[in-house]
Amino acid sequence: MAKINLLPWRSELRKEQQRQFLTILGLSLVLVVVGILAVHLQYSRLIGKQEDRNAFLTKHIKKVEAEIKEIDALADKKDRLLARMEIIQKLQRNRPEMVRLFDELVRVLPEGVHLSKLKQTNRDLKMDGIAQSNARVSAFMRNIDDSDWLADPKLEVIEVGKKESTRKFSLHAKQSSKADSIDDVDAAAKQNNAGRKK
Repeated sequence: MAKINLLPWRSELRKEQQRQFLTILGLSLVLVVVGILAVHLQYSRLIGKQEDRNAFLTKHIKKVEAEIKEIDALADKKDRLLARMEIIQKLQRNRPEMVRLFDELVRVLPEGVHLSKLKQTNRDLKMDGIAQSNARVSAFMRNIDDSDWLADPKLEVIEVGKKESTRKFSLHAKQSSKADSIDDVDAAAKQNNAGRKK
């Protein structure tokens, strides 16, 4: 029987298999590196897009914030103008009341009573004067009570004047106005109309 040496063939086969294995391993490594690079590039591209979006949003947010500040400034200006208009309307409404107040004071002031000082704070009136007697002061207070434009008289001080026959007095009263009740009626009417619309 002839002797056949299979060792060189086996070693050749082993070397060929190692070469194939290394080639496959190298190709695998190249593919993995290419895959990693592709994923990295994809993520970089997505991050870049997101950063562009963020920059766009930041730019528009700043623009909107500036517009909101302008709107707030306009709202403040509007509130100030409305407050001024309300004050002007109140003054327009109250202008004839001053005339009525003086006219009413002349009507309620009885003979023998003279006012030396009149001070108004909002709707409160302080009146200082001289009267010929206590009865004249009482008549003055009754006239204020009966008045449509004056109310709630309160005597603060009454004392003998420089002459024995005179009395110095100081009293408080409130200015009441038909305009107040008209405003209340208007407000009630508006409220009723709003209730009907609902």
